[in-house]
Amino acid sequence: MKQLRIISLLAGASALLASCGLQPLYSGGSNSVVASQLGAVQVEPIQGKAGWLMRNALNDQLSTLEGSDLKYRLIVELDDKIAGFGVRSNDRITRERRTLRARYQLVRLSDSKVVLDATAGSDAGIDVVSSEFATVAAEETALENLSTRVADQIVKRLSLFAREQASTDEN
Repeated sequence: MKQLRIISLLAGASALLASCGLQPLYSGGSNSVVASQLGAVQVEPIQGKAGWLMRNALNDQLSTLEGSDLKYRLIVELDDKIAGFGVRSNDRITRERRTLRARYQLVRLSDSKVVLDATAGSDAGIDVVSSEFATVAAEETALENLSTRVADQIVKRLSLFAREQASTDEN
């Protein structure tokens, strides 16, 4: 009797999961529509050290999905700021926040139309220590990590856009 109840619960749960509409974003692997669309994106050069790191992070993720023809151009503008917010009684900063924000536009090459205009961003806390070298190293490490995080956000949004485009093309 107990086994019958467990089996019916499992059957009901699997039926609910099948009807929820969730689909893997990259179903089909490197041959999927999303992967081929992402592989067709050219990342424009981005100014500054943060731009160099961001472009490399984006190319690292998009180059594994290279398609045959370029269809889109990705334009990214960065805003990188460091602000001190932990202050001692002697006006010495003890903590900093590094913020990296990106405004990006996906431009279709065939008609130069902006098909996606969005933002992404992240921030990191940095301890300011007595060694200036250690503080600068922490700031640089934070920039590298933030570039990777923001690039991940951008690629995820591009993936969602590619899936939406594929579903509208089918209909």
